[in-house]
Amino acid sequence: MKYIVILGDGMAGYPLPAYANKTCLQLANKPFIDQLAGKSELGLAKTVPEGFAPGSDVANLSVMGYDPARYYTGRSPLEAASIGIALKDTDVTLRCNLVTLSDEARYRDKTMLDYSAGEISTAEARELIDALKAAFDRPPFTLYAGISYRHCLVCDHGETGRVLTPPHDISDRKIAPYLPKGAGSEALLNMMERSYRLLNDHPVNRARRAAGKRPANSVWFWGEGTKPRLTPFWQLYRKHGAVISAVDLIKGIGILAGLKVIEVEGATGNWDTNFYGKACAAADALTGGLDFVYLHMEAPDECGHHGDIAKKIYSIEQIDGVVKTVCDRLTAAGEDFSLLLLPDHPTPIACKTHVADPVPYLLYRSTCSAAGAERYDEAHAAAAGGRVTEGCSLMKKFFNG
Repeated sequence: MKYIVILGDGMAGYPLPAYANKTCLQLANKPFIDQLAGKSELGLAKTVPEGFAPGSDVANLSVMGYDPARYYTGRSPLEAASIGIALKDTDVTLRCNLVTLSDEARYRDKTMLDYSAGEISTAEARELIDALKAAFDRPPFTLYAGISYRHCLVCDHGETGRVLTPPHDISDRKIAPYLPKGAGSEALLNMMERSYRLLNDHPVNRARRAAGKRPANSVWFWGEGTKPRLTPFWQLYRKHGAVISAVDLIKGIGILAGLKVIEVEGATGNWDTNFYGKACAAADALTGGLDFVYLHMEAPDECGHHGDIAKKIYSIEQIDGVVKTVCDRLTAAGEDFSLLLLPDHPTPIACKTHVADPVPYLLYRSTCSAAGAERYDEAHAAAAGGRVTEGCSLMKKFFNG
C-alpha cells in the first residue's frame, strides 16, 4: 500500500457574499476530486489545537502526525533546518520577512502594504539580505538568506517571550500596534527601522519601482523559536517517505523528521508553481520505492493572504489536476494506495489570514469504497459527519485504516 497526503495550504475558507455565498472550494471546478468524494470518507479535522495560533507551522506538524503540544518550539527553527543552519541549544531564531511598508516619515506610522514585497525573487532578495548582513551581522545576531521573502535571524544565547506578529496578519494595517514588544524587543525594532533606511533606496528597489513592482523596503521579525527535536517519522509510523514543497517550513519539518526532500524545478510556492511537475515527482517517488509522500502546495494560502479570489480558485482547480495525475499514475502502475486530501488550515479571503476552524478532509482508499459525498468542500465534509478532534491523530488513522 502506498500513502500520499496532498495538502492544499489554506484552500478552505468562508462563504463569499458576492459569489452566492459559496466558498472558493465550492466555486472551483474540480471534477476529479468531486468524483473521488463519492467513494471516500469525508469529515472535519481540528489541526490547530486549543491555545495555539493558527499557523502553517502548527497545522502542518499536526497533519504530519506530530503533536504540537510536544514538538512545537516555534516556526523559524523549522525553516532554519531547511536553510541549513546548524542551531545550538542556546540559539533563538526569528523569521525575517522582506516586506513593503508605506512611506510615512516615522517608522511606526507606516502601513503594512505587502508581507511578501510583491513575491520578490530569491536573487533580488539575496542582494538585499547581503546588504543587511554587512550592517546586522554583529554578536549576538547572524542573518541568513532563504527563499523569496522568507529569511532567518539567529540570536546566540537569545531569549524568548516577545510578542511578535506575523506580517500576513496585518495586511493594510498601521504597524504601530504590532511592533515587537517584550524583553529584547528594542534591538529588533532598531534593526527594522535601520533596514528601511538601508533598503528603501537600494538599487534593487529602484529597479523594482521602475518596473512597477513593490519595493522590499523593510524587514519584519516574527515566529521566534528554539532548536526542535522531532522523533523520526520512520520510528513513529514505519514508513519511508518524502516531502515535496516549495517552502522552507515544510522542507524543514521533513528534514527534522528524517524524510527525503524532493526538489521540483519550477516550484514557486504560489499560483504559478509547477503543479504537474510536483504531481509527477510524487508519483515517481511512490512507484520508485517510497511508502509515503507529503505533497504540499502553498498556492491557495498565498492567494488567500492577497485576497485574490480568482487565483485561489485557479489554484484549487490545478490541485484537482494534481490529484488526478497522482491517482492515474499509481493505478496504471498497479499500486494499491490511500490518499488524504486536506488543507492545513483555512485562509478565508475576507480575513486575508489563517483561522483555526476545523478543515475538510477526504480520505480515499483504492482498495475499498466509503459512503462518500456528492462533492468535496467545507459544507459536504461537515455534513458527512467524520470528526477528528486531534489533528495529530489523523496520520495514525490514515496508516492504520
